[in-house]
Formats: sequence, structure tokens, C-alpha cells
Amino acid sequence: MSRSYTIVLDCPDRIGIASSVGALLTQYGGWVSEAAHHSDEDSNWFFSRIEVVADSLTISLEELKAAFAPLVKEFSLNLKIVDSAVPKKVVLMASKGSHCLADLLDRYKNGDLNCEISCVISNHDDMRSMTQWYGIDYHHVPVDKDNKSASFAKVESLIEEYQAECVVLARYMQILPQSLCEKLRYQVINIHHSFLPSFIGAKPYHQASRRGVKLIGATCHYVTEALDEGPIIDQDVMRVRHSDKVEDLVRLGKDVEKTVLARGLRAHLQDRVLVHGNKTVVFD
Repeated sequence: MSRSYTIVLDCPDRIGIASSVGALLTQYGGWVSEAAHHSDEDSNWFFSRIEVVADSLTISLEELKAAFAPLVKEFSLNLKIVDSAVPKKVVLMASKGSHCLADLLDRYKNGDLNCEISCVISNHDDMRSMTQWYGIDYHHVPVDKDNKSASFAKVESLIEEYQAECVVLARYMQILPQSLCEKLRYQVINIHHSFLPSFIGAKPYHQASRRGVKLIGATCHYVTEALDEGPIIDQDVMRVRHSDKVEDLVRLGKDVEKTVLARGLRAHLQDRVLVHGNKTVVFD
């Protein structure tokens, strides 16, 4: 993969934003390899993601950031410029279900995810050997239902120790405390085994079966203080039949869950997700 700089920005919409950014990149020889823009008419807000071949620029990354300063001021830009040569550090969290964790570890090993998976944290010890086979640190942090704060203090300490820029709840069946959600806003990704906003909370497949749905789904979303209500990154569905039992829904749903989680994580790692309010713009 050739080195690139990804420029992500959003701001109040007005004439001249895209042309001004394009002119700046042209001024310094920037070869744009990918570009996407979106204007939200309801909120009058503009979103953009641009990839520039790093070696094409006649200035350094720090100089590029400095060159954007006048545009940041003129257009009130929320601006981020990311170097593809510096992969994000990721911590995975899981409980007893292995399908999402195993899928992410395998994709990581095969180079499908451009990141550094630093460690796995779990409230059970079941998947230690699998994780360590991939050469990744494993931390067993039991969650005492009578003293959850001590457990999550340890979790937070590990996240800080590994300098994680993204935390993935790969079927981690515990609710993160509000303080941690606030501290890691839009950095924690969860997979919920339901097509949200339907069937929020525990045992969504049981809820779906009782409702007699013909489609089941999975939702990858950012974690916020409100359970299962954070901005949605990705979703997908699978058709089911009236004769399918709960265990069939669980079996079929696992395939959807791991696919949606991997897709959502990849979009986050590639800085394709922009959050605005409780909605997201996800560039292909």
C-alpha cells in the first residue's frame, strides 16, 4: 500500500470549500487519489474526505497542516489529517462468544485491517490460547457485579497503557461505565446482534423470534452513554423463515455480526466515518 495522507473535514456548508481545498493541494503538487463530498441539506453541513499521495506533495505533513490554517479559520473547518503509515492502535474486548474476535484476529493476521491490535481484554479466560496464538497480549479482567468500578478502572488503565486509539467490543457482554464512554467518545465500536433500533438490550434474537420477524440483522455503532443508541456505522440483514428456531437465528446471525463489525471497523480505521449529532456520514 502506497503512503497517503487522508484529509477529513466538516463545516457549515457554503460555496467555495471544495475548490479552496483543491487549490491548496494543487499549489503543493498534491495528487488526489480519492475524494468524496457530501452536503446535508437538513443541517446545512458539508463533509469531505480526500486521499493524497504523500510523495506527490512538495511539503511535509506538518507543513501541510500549517497550510490549512487559513482555511480552517475562513470556513470554520473541523479538520483532521491522517498519515496511512501510522496505523491506529486497537484494543479488542470480548466475553465468551468467539466468532467476532476470531474473525477480527484472522483479518488482522492476513493484513486485511490496517491497524495494530495491541491486546485483547476479556472478563473471561476462555480465549487466551486463541489470542496468544496470534502473538497478541491477553488480559483477563473479571467483572465483579458488586464492584464493577474496580474492574473498569483496570480496563481503563490497560487502554491507557496500550495507548489505544480505538476500542472494539467484539461481543463484550458488559456495559461500559458512563465516564469511560465520555472519555473515549467515538473511539469505542460495538457490534449489536440486532438491526437497531429494533430489539435493544439483552437477547435480541429471542425478542426477534417472539415477534416473528422475517429479517434479522446486526448493527455496528459507536458506544455512548445511552445503551445501543450511539451513531450507527454499518448494518446488514439476513432473511429468516417462520420455521427457524431461536438457535437458528443465533447461528445465522453470527455470520452477519462478524461481517458488519469488520466492515465498520475498517471504515473507522480508514477515517471514512464522520459523526454529526447522532448520525454518521460513511464514505465508500
